[in-house]
Amino acid sequence: MGRARALLDAHTAVGRVPGTGWDLREYRHSGLTRLDEAGASLLMLMAKSRHKKPENIQRYFHPSAESIAEVLPPDDNRR
Repeated sequence: MGRARALLDAHTAVGRVPGTGWDLREYRHSGLTRLDEAGASLLMLMAKSRHKKPENIQRYFHPSAESIAEVLPPDDNRR
């Protein structure tokens, strides 16, 4: 695991400064978020993350403002 962490940090470091890159957890979150935004099913996301409960996988999702806007209806200010 140490080698994978070092490679990921080296290839994602900001300005080649060690310790500023992604860690493996951030990489997993990003991957699951992209799969979610691409329309992957909950079962697929659970299999990819190896979680057995849907509530455990929710913490990995960080949808972008654009993907949220695609799902929510436009605000028509009628309340």
